[in-house]
Amino acid sequence: MQNSIAIRRKTLKLSQAEVAQLAAVTRQTINAIENDKYDPSLSLAFKLAQILNTSVDDLFDYRSEGNAK
Repeated sequence: MQNSIAIRRKTLKLSQAEVAQLAAVTRQTINAIENDKYDPSLSLAFKLAQILNTSVDDLFDYRSEGNAK
């Protein structure tokens, strides 16, 4: 599942570590999500969207997995 976390994070001038601290996860978790190596839980996805001032729909592109018709 592709996402725009890195773009939005950089726009807000936040580091991975800062986002991780706000989301109560490790920096490595944020890095893995940004690099499409880990899909976050639903609760973490909502938390990240809130931190990055956007919606889950705008933050994550679930259609990239071929689920869209």
